[in-house]
Amino acid sequence: MASDLADAATELPITASERVFTGRIWNVARESVDLGEAGEVTREFVQHTGAVAILALDEADRVVLVNQYRHPVRRMLWELPAGLLDVPGEALVEAARRELAEEADLVAADWHTLGDFYTTPGGSDEFIRIFLARGLSAVPEAERHEREDEELGMQVRRAPLDEVVAGVLAGRIHNPSTGFGVLAAAAARDRDWSTLRAADAPF
Repeated sequence: MASDLADAATELPITASERVFTGRIWNVARESVDLGEAGEVTREFVQHTGAVAILALDEADRVVLVNQYRHPVRRMLWELPAGLLDVPGEALVEAARRELAEEADLVAADWHTLGDFYTTPGGSDEFIRIFLARGLSAVPEAERHEREDEELGMQVRRAPLDEVVAGVLAGRIHNPSTGFGVLAAAAARDRDWSTLRAADAPF
């Protein structure tokens, strides 16, 4: 049955663990894990705080996108508003509210969980929750976040959901949160949004 198809948390014995690099945002760990019959293996991976992304959908079925420079891939990418879980104790949905206001100057009245994913499970423990935000309105001019670094002068644009889906499928849009988010939103819309989970659903 499809309902039996689910990832499962698994704790295997870790026989050695060390941090081999400490960075400004994430670290690199080296761990040895006992796979049982397959023996012991050593793996290095990025330790990450996790993040949230927001698929903000307006009344015309348009997705809010930001255009941001990503240095590792040397590209300007069309992305969903997103940000790190870097405020201790902050709930995922509250982080999403903050990031939507900071990156897109928007607030939303209606929040749901659209989907969760691990960005690179073979090399990082980073996870991202994508929220669907609707009932959009603008943050008052005097209360807007002052952007800096890659976000300074960042272009914000609205594009029809189906147009963004087409861009993902055609290989024109490469950000994983954008791809996952718009495909999940299109699928949820086709099911009359019946697949949405509560904004505070457990990851």
